[in-house]
Amino acid sequence: MTINQKIKLVAVDIDGTFVRSDYSCDKDRFQRILSKMTESGCHFVVASGNQYYQLRDLFSEFDQAISFVAENGAFIKDHNDTVYTAQFSKDSTEQVIDFCRLYPEIKNVLCGKESAYCQRGSVDQDFFDKTSVYYHHLKWVDDFKKVDDQILKFAPTVPEEETITYFNLFKKHLGHIIEPTTSGHGSIDLILPGCHKASGLEKLVKRWGIKPENCLAFGDGGNDIKMLSYCGTSYAMANALENVKQAATFVCPSNNDDSVLVTLEKYFH
Repeated sequence: MTINQKIKLVAVDIDGTFVRSDYSCDKDRFQRILSKMTESGCHFVVASGNQYYQLRDLFSEFDQAISFVAENGAFIKDHNDTVYTAQFSKDSTEQVIDFCRLYPEIKNVLCGKESAYCQRGSVDQDFFDKTSVYYHHLKWVDDFKKVDDQILKFAPTVPEEETITYFNLFKKHLGHIIEPTTSGHGSIDLILPGCHKASGLEKLVKRWGIKPENCLAFGDGGNDIKMLSYCGTSYAMANALENVKQAATFVCPSNNDDSVLVTLEKYFH
C-alpha cells in the first residue's frame, strides 16, 4: 500500500504486543515507520498500563515525536504537554489501602504522579526489584497512607491462578470507587471509573480533531479490549486472550514476530 490517508492515530500496547518477550524491539525499523507516519500526519501513541517514566525510557530516542496513554489511561501526554492525570481522593485511597490489607497475599503498588511506591513489610526486596522493571520511579515507604503524591491508580499483584477471583472481589467490594482491569498473569490495575486506555485515546482524538474510525490499535490483554473496540481498525496479537481476539477487527502474528511493525509497514509503505 501507499501511505494510508485514513489512519491518523496508531495506538500500541507494549507488553506482549510491541516488544518481544525479552523486551527488545527493532528500533531502526520503527524509526523508518515513524518517519512515514509523521509524513502522513499520523500520530503514534504508546497505550500501556505501565508507568510513564518506564515507557519514556523505552522510547527515549523518540519521546519528542510520540504521545503516551500511560497507567491504563491515568496519565496522558501529547508529546511534551500533560493532557490528563487521574486523582484519587484521600478517602478513596485509604479505602483501597484498607481493603488490600485484609488480604496479605495481595502485593500492592501505589502509583503516584511523581513515583510509584512499595510499602516495607508488605513486600520483599525481590518483589521491589522485579517491580522496578515496570516502574522506573519507584520508592520504599513505611506507610501508603503517608505518601504525599497525586495518586493515579493501584497496581496489586495477586496469585496468578486467582486473578479472576480477585478481579471480581475488587469489583464487588470497591466497584463504587474503582474499576478493575487486568492483562492477566496476576496483574490487576485499580483505576478511576471511566478511566482506561480507550478514554485516554478519546481525549487525544478530541484534542487532535480526528475520529475513532481513523484510529488503529494493537493489543493482547484484557485491558486492551475497550481500546480495540474504540478504534475503527484493530489487531489482536496471536498470543492474545480469546476475548481480546473477539474484540479486534483482525488477528496478527505474535509479538515475537515483530507483528506490529510488519503490519504498520503495510499501512505506511
